[in-house]
Amino acid sequence: MGIIWTPIQKQRLQELNASEAQREMCFESQQARDRAFQEQEHSLVVEGKRRLMELRDIKRRPSLSVLEQQLVEALTQQGFVQVVTPTIISKTSLAKMSVSDDHPLFSQVFWLDSKRCLRPMLAPNLYTLWKDLLRLWEKPIRIFEIGTCYRKESKGSLHLNEFTMLNLTELGLPEDQRHQRLEELASLVMETVGIADYEMELTTSVVYGDTLDVVKGIELGSSAMGPHPLDDQWGIIDPWVGIGFGLERLLMIKEGSQNVQSMGRSLTYLNGVRLNI
Repeated sequence: MGIIWTPIQKQRLQELNASEAQREMCFESQQARDRAFQEQEHSLVVEGKRRLMELRDIKRRPSLSVLEQQLVEALTQQGFVQVVTPTIISKTSLAKMSVSDDHPLFSQVFWLDSKRCLRPMLAPNLYTLWKDLLRLWEKPIRIFEIGTCYRKESKGSLHLNEFTMLNLTELGLPEDQRHQRLEELASLVMETVGIADYEMELTTSVVYGDTLDVVKGIELGSSAMGPHPLDDQWGIIDPWVGIGFGLERLLMIKEGSQNVQSMGRSLTYLNGVRLNI
């Protein structure tokens, strides 16, 4: 077995968004490894500086903001209405989603006090809007939100405590069209982002039970459909579909990044580039 990067070297390469091939290189000697590290680090730093200059002189907006705009335009063109709801939600609202004290997600919630928290998901607010919009609009009701959610996620290259969710929903469609509609909505989002060759996989959610996930190496989105037992909490009886995506994960796959932290809100990264270069 050849000599591999030291843990510090490997961490630095990951921070600089080195490719998997670069991070898995092997060497015949420590001297060769250290020389290669200097070369790889220099090359990645040069590329990072180029990207930062491009952001300043040409793009002017980070990829996360651009992606949000692209998704808003694509969804509104397809008849979806964008909504903006509160980031702070009540414990009662979360409990309606079955997230009570003994739920696996409960310990991941950022609590502000005994009755309020930062939302770990968009669904409770969208359910609330559904209840009122059913009185006011004809069906189907198509709404979506793009907003920040918060969870005490485990550390790693795929998780963030503060992340951006897209949740798009359609209420009041024929029940026999739900699976087809979910595939259509997944396709709309993935085409807008520019990611091909993804798969739809059946899995289990701690909130919705059986769900259909959008996967390309990692989970990018998760869908659900109703009627569902949770619907009773809001008096919803119509068939529906919903699908949620993590925007930072979508960018991570689209841009070939090695960690989701580089794609999110940060004082360490800017538009995917580590700033200590």
